[in-house]
Amino acid sequence: MKFGVFDHMDRASTTLGEQFETRLKLIEAYDSLGFHAYHVAEHHATPLGMAPSPSVFLAAVAQRTRRLRFGPLVYTLNLYHPLRLIDEICMIDQMSGGRLELGVGRGISPFEVGYYGVDPATGPERFAETLAVILKGLTTRSLSHEGQYFTFRDVPMELEPVQRPHPPLWYGANTPDSAERLARQGYNVVIGLPAPAVRAFVDRYRAAWQAQGRHDTAPPLLGLSRHVVVGDTDKEAIDAARRAFKLWYGALEHLWRKNGVGLPRQLIPAAFDDAVAGGYIVAGAAATVRDRMRRDNDIAGINYCLCRLAFGDLSYEEASRSIALFAREVMPALA
Repeated sequence: MKFGVFDHMDRASTTLGEQFETRLKLIEAYDSLGFHAYHVAEHHATPLGMAPSPSVFLAAVAQRTRRLRFGPLVYTLNLYHPLRLIDEICMIDQMSGGRLELGVGRGISPFEVGYYGVDPATGPERFAETLAVILKGLTTRSLSHEGQYFTFRDVPMELEPVQRPHPPLWYGANTPDSAERLARQGYNVVIGLPAPAVRAFVDRYRAAWQAQGRHDTAPPLLGLSRHVVVGDTDKEAIDAARRAFKLWYGALEHLWRKNGVGLPRQLIPAAFDDAVAGGYIVAGAAATVRDRMRRDNDIAGINYCLCRLAFGDLSYEEASRSIALFAREVMPALA
C-alpha cells in the first residue's frame, strides 16, 4: 500500500499568494513524511481550481521537494497544443530528476473547455489524438503526425524526459466499464466511487492485466480517493471536516449551478453525513480514521490510498496537524 495526496487547490479563505505558499509548506511535509506522490487537479474559471496551470505550480513543487513524486491529475489535454505540453512534461521531469507522474484526461466539465472554444462533443476524439501525439513526441527525436486536429511534419524533439519511454500515466475513472481498456494501456488509476464499486473496477482491471501475460510485472497503482481529516478527537476532526467540506462542495458545483445544471450523479453526495456514510469523507481521531480506512481498503482491494488532506477553509494549522497524525498513526497500520 502506498499513500498519495490529491489536491483540487480550491479557493481558501486567504489570499492566493498565501494559499500557494502554505500549500507548498504542506507539500514539503508530504515529502518528509513518506507520502508517495502529490497530484494536483486542473480546473478553469471556477473556485474549484486555483492552479489552472499545473505545470507552473509543479515547477515550484519540484524545487521544494526531494523524494516526493508529483503530477497533474489530470492535464486537460483538450485545452493544450501537444507540442507545448510535450516541452512542459520534459522540462518538469528533468527539473525533478524523473519524479513526474503524468495524469491525462479530457475534462469532466463541458463549461470549462467551452470557455476555451472547444466543443465538448469532440472531447473523446480530440483527447485520443492529442494523447497519441504527446506519447509519440516523448519517445521520438522527430515528430510526424497527420490527424483530424493536428498535422506535423518532421518536428525536431529537442527535449526528452528522464523517465523512459515516458513518465507513468494516470487516469481518473468513475465507472468500472473502463477497467479493461485502462489495464491494456497500463494506466495507474484513481477511482472516484464507493469501496464496493471500486472493488468491481479493481477485479476487472487485474483480470485484464493478468490476461495480457504480465505475471512478471507489478501491476499499476489502483487508488480510492477520499477527503481525510484527523484530529485529536472525533468531534474536533468531524467539526473541521464538516465546515471545510461545505465550502469545498460549493466550489465543486459552482459552474454547474451557474449554468443551471446538476452535478453528474456519480460525484460525491452534497450532504456531509451522506458523504461520510459512503466513505467519501473519513474524519475522526486516528483510531477512527484507521479503522474506517482499513475496512474500505479491504473491500476495495486497492494498493493506493489517495487522500484530500487540504480543502475548503481548513487552516494551515489544522491541515498540518491532520497530516502529521495521519502519517504517524494511520499510515503505518495500513501499509
